[in-house]
Amino acid sequence: MVLPQVVGFKLTGELPQGTTATDLVLICVNMLRKRGVVGKFVEFFGEGCQNLSLTDRATIANMSPEYGATMGFFPVDEQTMEYLRTIGTPADKVKMIEQYLRAQGLFRVYDGSQVDPTYTGEIMELNLNDVVPSVSGPKRPHDHVAVSNMQADFKKCLTSPVGFKGFNIAEDKLAATKSFKFEDQEYTLQHGSVVISAITSCTNTSNPSVMLQAGMVAKAAVEKGLTTLPYIKKSLSPGSGVVTKYMENSGLNEYLDKLGFTTAGYGCMTCIGNSGNLPEVVDDAIITGDLVVASVLSGNRNFEGRVHPLTRANYLASPPLVIAYCLAGRCDIDFETEPIGKGSDGNDVFLKDLWPSRNSVEAVVKSVVKPELFTDYYSKTMTRNERWNNLEAPKGELFTWDDNSTYIHQPPFFKGLTTEAGEVADVKDAHCLCLFGDSVTTDHISPAGNIAKNSVAAKFLVSKGVEPKLFNSYGARRGNDLVMARGTFANVRIVNKMVDKVGPITKHVPSGEVLPIYEAAEKYISEGRQLVIIAGKEYGSGSSRDWAAKGPKLQGVNAVIAQSYERIHRSNLLGMGILPLQFKDGEGAETFELTGDETFTIERDNALTVNQVVTVKTSTGKSFTCTTRLDTEPEIAYYKNGGILQYVLRKLVA
Repeated sequence: MVLPQVVGFKLTGELPQGTTATDLVLICVNMLRKRGVVGKFVEFFGEGCQNLSLTDRATIANMSPEYGATMGFFPVDEQTMEYLRTIGTPADKVKMIEQYLRAQGLFRVYDGSQVDPTYTGEIMELNLNDVVPSVSGPKRPHDHVAVSNMQADFKKCLTSPVGFKGFNIAEDKLAATKSFKFEDQEYTLQHGSVVISAITSCTNTSNPSVMLQAGMVAKAAVEKGLTTLPYIKKSLSPGSGVVTKYMENSGLNEYLDKLGFTTAGYGCMTCIGNSGNLPEVVDDAIITGDLVVASVLSGNRNFEGRVHPLTRANYLASPPLVIAYCLAGRCDIDFETEPIGKGSDGNDVFLKDLWPSRNSVEAVVKSVVKPELFTDYYSKTMTRNERWNNLEAPKGELFTWDDNSTYIHQPPFFKGLTTEAGEVADVKDAHCLCLFGDSVTTDHISPAGNIAKNSVAAKFLVSKGVEPKLFNSYGARRGNDLVMARGTFANVRIVNKMVDKVGPITKHVPSGEVLPIYEAAEKYISEGRQLVIIAGKEYGSGSSRDWAAKGPKLQGVNAVIAQSYERIHRSNLLGMGILPLQFKDGEGAETFELTGDETFTIERDNALTVNQVVTVKTSTGKSFTCTTRLDTEPEIAYYKNGGILQYVLRKLVA
């Protein structure tokens, strides 16, 4: 295995009043992406850790895919023991765990008696006192924006060239508006209008401090007579049923309900594009007005096209800030100088009038988050869901595949499999399916979110008799390779440099036709041609992972040549039998003026070796060397077998 560097991230001080763990993690993500920690471990340490609850720490650790690390973690200390007690762990077990960790020298105390660890990577440092209310966006989780600078930042993004921080809106279109009628009332959208507002997904919604604080903001807003706009798609998806219980015990759920934040369910929802449709009149207003509207959500990911195809600006924020931006109805508000709304008494209400103190939040947390909530809820895990338990499950050793099912289909990964792996096929005269720039995420690659009505996957479902209202999402249909292959590279915001239009299209080079990427891939496969993908830096960042490798495999991709990879995506590519190659440092597609019209031949010795240097020759006479990103001997074995699935099956058969 490749031993990772461990980067130390020292925390000092204490979070100021008015800030949350979400604000902290968005700053950490920004710092760590700038530092570059792909393939590394990040250990947070220092006396500041004692001022962060375990759920605060989990919020930070859980975003390791967004800052690129293999993992982020904290030392075990008294806060860890307090968490174990809070969730109902028996006292004798907590005592045993602490005694063991102390005996091993793994229990951290903050009295100056312990020496800080020595790290293989450089030490980073952040004083928690410097944390400010924060959001991230409009297109990436590591593009940090202080809430105080949000208005200026959004206005700059509107006019900046299209990119991670730009929408290229012409000066004469900045004041564009579009009116529409919804529920017999007239409303107007403009650039920056919020149309999706969601407290959703991951550790934010399992953190009592930020969840209860959101409820307290909602309570204060309702008591002052504030409401939210009815056309905004609002939802609440707690981290578990325990959250619902302590929200009910606090009485705060009633105020969230009154603002429209009703519990929609549990698990990944708006963060993965499962918000559902916006009202049709809102869709029409966005499209006809060519408006940059926003979603504000407490999830971990806001990559382009992930949350909703029509929200070009997507911001990550803490649950209480989600409530605040929803009340304002726009993301470009300056909370310091502008009121969030007018109260029932006719007076302006500012965010500071709604925001609770840290002490009052902690008091509510202590009053309602009790061990018995956890022990009672999880003791009934196997019996609670009667509908699930009453489902009739088929019996037998083999699954009965139904060729007519549009949800589960037998994938072709083992088709034609032999007991022994054959010679690794050369990549010869391969066409380029797509030519990408930097930061193409797994959300650009993998089928995620809703299935657009004009997409290739939608046409397939219609051909199978599925009505558009029953399309569901790619996530729901992830067991059907015929749907998922058609949804690969189907992101509406993907930028393929082989064509001059944004979207899931490419050029079929031999004919010059511009086609949906899936249809072009099918055409190449029918012609017996091999395919490669060319990409820039950070290829495959994000966490919509497995289909981001399976999909390209089904589209006939043989190799990817990128400037750098996100760790897991590189691993998944080779795990599906796709060869990951990396340009030499400082080189890329632009260095060799690659357009995607060339064909590519990868010359290598038959005996693959770890990080072998190979030559790539093009049909235009240009050639360059790349490093084969097979980083260990087992990875070479996986690749030689055509992928990890085939490797494992052959081992089982043997």
